[in-house]
Amino acid sequence: MAATAAPPATKRNMNKMKVGLIGLGAMGAPMARHIHTTGLLIAVGNRTQAKADAMAAELSVRAARSAANFADCDLVVLCVSLDADVLENVAALAEVLKPGAVVIDHSTVAVETARRCAAMLGAHNIAFLDAPVSGGVEGARNGKLSVMVGGNSEALDNVRPVIESYAARVTHMGASGAGQAAKAVNQVLVAGINEAVSEGLALGEKLGLNPDKLLPTLLAGAASNWFLEKRGATMLRDEFTPGFKCAHMLKDLRIVQSIARDCGLRLPTVEQALADYAELIEHGQGEADTSALITLKRGG
Repeated sequence: MAATAAPPATKRNMNKMKVGLIGLGAMGAPMARHIHTTGLLIAVGNRTQAKADAMAAELSVRAARSAANFADCDLVVLCVSLDADVLENVAALAEVLKPGAVVIDHSTVAVETARRCAAMLGAHNIAFLDAPVSGGVEGARNGKLSVMVGGNSEALDNVRPVIESYAARVTHMGASGAGQAAKAVNQVLVAGINEAVSEGLALGEKLGLNPDKLLPTLLAGAASNWFLEKRGATMLRDEFTPGFKCAHMLKDLRIVQSIARDCGLRLPTVEQALADYAELIEHGQGEADTSALITLKRGG
C-alpha cells in the first residue's frame, strides 16, 4: 500500500511537526543541531547511548533508548553507516510510527535497500525518502549539504523545510532508490577526482614545486575542484583528520561497483579507487580522511 501523503507543509503545520534523529556521527550531530534551530527536534538516538544522552542534554531534547521513544514523531531522520543499520532501524520504526509519518534516510546504501525500506514502511502508510547527501562534514556543519532524494514528492514537500535547515540544495531525483542511484554517480566522480588530485600533488612534490604557489594557481584554473580546495593544503602537510573516512569511501565504492556490474558497465577508475582504499585500510588508515590517498601515490 502506498504511503498516505500529509497535507502540504505550511508554517502552521510545520510548527506542530515533531522530529527525531537517529545517528549522531560526524554528519548526524551537526544535522541535529540545525534541526534544533527550527524548534521541531524532540528526540535523538544513537547506537552508543552516551552520545545520545550528551546530545539530548546539549539540546534539551529526549534521549531515545528504543524505537518506541520516536512513536510520537511525525518525521524521523536517519544518518547511520551500513545497509544493515538502516534496515534494522526502519523495521523498528515501522512498528511504532503513526500512519502519515515520514522517515528520511541520509545514509549511503544500495538502491535495493532503499526500495526494501520504502516497501516495509509503505505497508504501514509511512513514507520513506532515500536522501543521501554530499558536501562532507564541512557541509553538514555549515548547513550547506546537497541532498538527492528518492521517493514520494508530496512527502518530500511536507518535510522539505526541515531538510533545508542543513542543506543548500534539495533535489527530488525520482521514485524510491533514485536518491541512492544519484549518490552512486556522485561517488564515481568523487573517487576519480580524489585519484587525480592525489596523483597531481604527488607529482608536484616530486618536482619540488612550492605548494603556496601551486595550489592557488591550480584553484584559479580548470583544475579547480572541491577536494583540491578543501584538502589540498592539509594533505601536503600529512594532516588526514576526517572529513570522510577511507573506510566509508570503500563501503560506498563497493555499492557503486555492484550497481555498475548490474548495468553492464566497467568503471576502471572505480576499480583503481577500490584497490587503493582497500590498501589504505590494510595499512591501518581506515579512520583517516580520504586525502590519505596521497600517501600511496607518492610511491617509494
